Amino acid sequence: MDEDIPRQGTKCEVDPGNMTKDRASTFLRMIQKSRRGRLKIYLGYGAGVGKTYQMLQEGHRLKDAGVAVVVGLVETHGRAETAKLVEGLEIIPRLQQEYRGHILEETDVEAILARKPEVVLIDELAHTNVPGSPNPKRYQDVQDLLAAGIHVITTLNVQHLESLYDIVEKTVQVQVRERLPDSVLAEADEVVNVDLTPEDLHARLREGKIYPPERIETSLSNFFKISNLEKLRELTLRELASQIDLKMRESSEETGKDTTPGPDQVMVCLSSQGPNSEKLLRYASRLAGRLNRNWYAVYVQTPSEGPEIIDARAQRLLTGTLTLAKQLGAMVFTYKGEDVIDTILGFAREYRVGHIVLGYPGEVPYWKRVLGKKSTIEQLIAKSMGITMVLLDTRSREPQSATAALASSEAKRLASTAPRVGSSNMRLSGLLTTHRIIIWDQPESKDLVLKVLVEAVPKSIGAGDAEEILKAVLQREELGSTFFDEGVAFPHARIEGLPAPTVALGLTRQGVLDVVPGKLIEAVFLILSPAETPALQIQVLALVSRAAKNKQLMERLAAAGSPQEVLEAIRIWETLHPAPAAGPAHG
Repeated sequence: MDEDIPRQGTKCEVDPGNMTKDRASTFLRMIQKSRRGRLKIYLGYGAGVGKTYQMLQEGHRLKDAGVAVVVGLVETHGRAETAKLVEGLEIIPRLQQEYRGHILEETDVEAILARKPEVVLIDELAHTNVPGSPNPKRYQDVQDLLAAGIHVITTLNVQHLESLYDIVEKTVQVQVRERLPDSVLAEADEVVNVDLTPEDLHARLREGKIYPPERIETSLSNFFKISNLEKLRELTLRELASQIDLKMRESSEETGKDTTPGPDQVMVCLSSQGPNSEKLLRYASRLAGRLNRNWYAVYVQTPSEGPEIIDARAQRLLTGTLTLAKQLGAMVFTYKGEDVIDTILGFAREYRVGHIVLGYPGEVPYWKRVLGKKSTIEQLIAKSMGITMVLLDTRSREPQSATAALASSEAKRLASTAPRVGSSNMRLSGLLTTHRIIIWDQPESKDLVLKVLVEAVPKSIGAGDAEEILKAVLQREELGSTFFDEGVAFPHARIEGLPAPTVALGLTRQGVLDVVPGKLIEAVFLILSPAETPALQIQVLALVSRAAKNKQLMERLAAAGSPQEVLEAIRIWETLHPAPAAGPAHG
């Protein structure tokens, strides 16, 4: 097991050997660095600023100085000036691979290792290799060469850094698909900023020095807009400043001049069910970079999140999240315990954490708030002293990590007419259809009632969606049953990607089996709401609760002989008893 994934237990106990381990790790890093090749990165903010050109110029200077330098892979993109600079340098032939009927070329790592040059030039560090290649990414090819003692000079655009994904998407409206861990840049021995003003870059583009003529106008009106280039240029300069400061701190630590840990370390709290954990990690990485501090990713596994309990999808998401945290440079810690708050704060005290980054908290049901229950955020704020809490809105997930939406024709209709949070036009009859009203004349089990009601909801595109919804409902039931001893049940769940809230109603003439003895459960209102707008769930719960409290309505529903009669009874009641205007919705 990795040494950065330590102990289990509710409390965070100080390891007296930590300082000794840190000193040993520092010396080990120095030994490993002496054996590895050196990495130099030409960093820029976009195509055409001159990264590859400067890399090739340095290759010629090294060759003239008697250094054995070869070209591992250079992409000229049809640029005559760049292609001319490749001339005169030894070129290692590329590895050719067939993929879907096409011959594609990648870096031939084995050939470079056999040649054993002192320095190799490899372009476009963030490139994704052809499926079936020895390594999925080009930066991993470079790491293999460095491990063999070969020095590498390469190029990289700043937008390909993993931690900048959210920032680039928000400011430039571009989703960068090829990304690499920030740790790759942090481990570079030298980073050179290749800078060019946006105006000069525009001039190069118009002169045809970057793209062919047919791509110029499209590029100018999209990615190469002056505003986009200025934002990317600023990100590059900030990243360079952060890297310079990082090198200075590493140097002082290795020489023993400053071994006292800073009091402002950053930690991010992770959950197996937390939405958009990638956004949390990227933010924490950037925050730690700005503060020039270490950062930690902490996951507390509660009894309800044991591997034998959570489903395979949640386990895959958690594994991917912890892997990404490592790639972004975090020290990953996992704990087991029931008291999440004490575990988080105990860790924060032990590791001198000054900033805790958390995602949007789960909603605390109204009835629990009446009993004094508080959200995780509220409890942390109440118990933490001198720690800054950073709360991110993680409810909006990225397209590539979102679950499938309910997308039947009826779901689309509901989405187009979905009531907004706080609106007063939401009606129970508008959330129901006759297809989602089930009547049982015989007693049925709780599990069967929930299964049938979930299956009555319009099925989404793709297999297994109904099962996922049922799992979400059952998981909510495990936290505390909604089958109350009052004749009515309100099972509910928030579903990612659901376009609008929806209700299914089950009427049980002889009650629900395997429920705590008491008044028979005569009505089961299944409530599903969009995870992205949790306040809607509160509105629908209030709406359904109001209907369930009306004795006359419930008597009419019990006497109804068909789903059509049930829906008509609800409509008549709504006409005679209109809902009061909704006030501000509270999360």
